[in-house]
Amino acid sequence: MATKTAMITIAGRPNVGKSTLTNYLVGEKIAIVSNKPQTTRNRICGIVTRGDTQFVFVDTPGYHRARTKLGDFMVNVVRESIADVDLTILVVEPVASIGPQEEGLLEKIRGTRCPAVLAINKIDTVEKEKLLEVMAVYAQAADFDAIVPISAKTGDGVEELLKVCGKYAQEGPFLFPEDVTTDQPERQVMAEIIREKLLWCLDREIPHGTAVEITKFSERANGIIDIDATIYCEKASHKGIIIGKHGDMLKKISSLARTDCEKFMGTKVYLTTWVKVKENWRDSDFLIRNFGYSE
Repeated sequence: MATKTAMITIAGRPNVGKSTLTNYLVGEKIAIVSNKPQTTRNRICGIVTRGDTQFVFVDTPGYHRARTKLGDFMVNVVRESIADVDLTILVVEPVASIGPQEEGLLEKIRGTRCPAVLAINKIDTVEKEKLLEVMAVYAQAADFDAIVPISAKTGDGVEELLKVCGKYAQEGPFLFPEDVTTDQPERQVMAEIIREKLLWCLDREIPHGTAVEITKFSERANGIIDIDATIYCEKASHKGIIIGKHGDMLKKISSLARTDCEKFMGTKVYLTTWVKVKENWRDSDFLIRNFGYSE
């Protein structure tokens, strides 16, 4: 059987639903999601194999104005991910005006001459007339190969989007085994799951200043997995909030994370978490690399 592959970047402003779309396409949770912007920090590959075609979807951080070295790294990941792929999917919200982030991304897409498809997400939140306005605004702004309205949450239109993506597949061997859904090491997936729960449970800026390091990942003879994780934050006051009264908040975060870790690993997981302070780590080249955010 002749096989084909397509490398496809999913780009967009923060919080537009890129990770939700990636997870829906893959059929399981490989990218963390929250209602806070800049949830995704690194490039994450979601792999979908359908018949003779393998799609490698590259979920990228939200394109934003960087304020820290970590922010600079995230913006560079987006820029590099738009180059050297078969297709870029620009994900936007159903708003009939083009914001500065979208303008910046359109500029990058035009600069690479890479084919681009527009996915208008969250169509379950607007009337059809509004959607037609949005389509008209973007059709005028750029020469998209296709415009596909979708809801990454309900899956509406996602199959149609996948069909469009199939047109850009190139003949060649699969890049990953057929049963693989992500290129992330299991340790990294576990760290990201814990960080997602921090985003879910904590308010305001605190979760943006956190990083998670897996210091132990081992499997017992009976298949049970032991994980030790250290949560780093930027201030001593934040450490107190993450731990909570009588350790209640940390227990809640760990319990939610353990459930998702077990789901991903398909076995029982014992998770132990600690919290440490590393001031201004988001502006330290060494610590950014140490926590896995490196080119």
